[in-house]
Amino acid sequence: MAAISFDPRINVQVNKKSPGVLVEEIEGLIQVHKNGHVERPPIIPIVPCTATGSVTAKDIVIDKFTGLWTRIYVPNYSNKMPLLIYFHGGGFCVGSAAWSCYHEFLSGLASKAGCIIFSVNYRLAPENRLPAAYDDGIETLMWVKQQALSGSNEHKWWLSQCDLSSLFLAGDSAGANIAYNVATRLGSHGGTSASSEMKPLVVKGSILIQPFFGGESRTATEMHATPQVNSALTLPASDAYWRLSLPFGSNRDHPWCNPLANGTPKLRELRLPPTMVCVSEMDILKDRNMGFCNALGSAGKRVETKIYKGVGHAFQILHNSPSSHIRTQEMISHIKTFINQ
Repeated sequence: MAAISFDPRINVQVNKKSPGVLVEEIEGLIQVHKNGHVERPPIIPIVPCTATGSVTAKDIVIDKFTGLWTRIYVPNYSNKMPLLIYFHGGGFCVGSAAWSCYHEFLSGLASKAGCIIFSVNYRLAPENRLPAAYDDGIETLMWVKQQALSGSNEHKWWLSQCDLSSLFLAGDSAGANIAYNVATRLGSHGGTSASSEMKPLVVKGSILIQPFFGGESRTATEMHATPQVNSALTLPASDAYWRLSLPFGSNRDHPWCNPLANGTPKLRELRLPPTMVCVSEMDILKDRNMGFCNALGSAGKRVETKIYKGVGHAFQILHNSPSSHIRTQEMISHIKTFINQ
């Protein structure tokens, strides 16, 4: 594989020129060459931690060997606050916790919803195919648990304000997929053993924003959606992300891609926390997201479905439609209610 240099603190990749056959491309976002060289054009600005008057933000390395790190947002509240473990979107292949759009969205969410947020900078595909991102999610939870049990003075600035009995897994797009699959890993161990393994952490719920799922069979909104200037995901891009992120030899009915596919563990048997799913009306994933919500409900799981009118995929971070700001405030209000009920 061609050399890729990066700053281990923020995992910003600086790709060196490497001629070769291009085998996969999502225009403006990623190019993958036959010799393994990967290029990610800097389409979104990378921003350092900047504290506002109402939110303190810091970058913390969790695993220096894998490059796993998190950006922690702590609002200036006097009461104990819920903890959100948040995973960014980007089809598992692009994106960063240091992207300006995520920094803006999550600092605002922390302040307005009154919660501490860990924005996880997990490993990306195709260099690190799934389940690497899921592994990083579990490792982040175990790291939080370790800091809580040790009473770390170094991390007292967020630990002292954190209600560890009120933890939520959250994310958008591929990040929502990660949040869901981390939740299923925790739930697959069964009730009491899973709870005891996580103490003092208690996972109270999952917040899945436009969750990135797929399948070999197309839904109506995937087949017939007209190109939307206010939606960040197209069907060709979706297919390319799955080719780059799933294990070699897998298709889109792999359970990590399609949780409703035949042969996957029955949803009824999984111990899942209450789940809120945020669906965008103009998203090609709309039908797939709604089908997922219906399946959760049919399996006896507690699920809340929120639909955002007139906006597409990733509207809350890209602000690419006239109504996106209004819908983003609606989403923040829904999240605030969900984590405080």
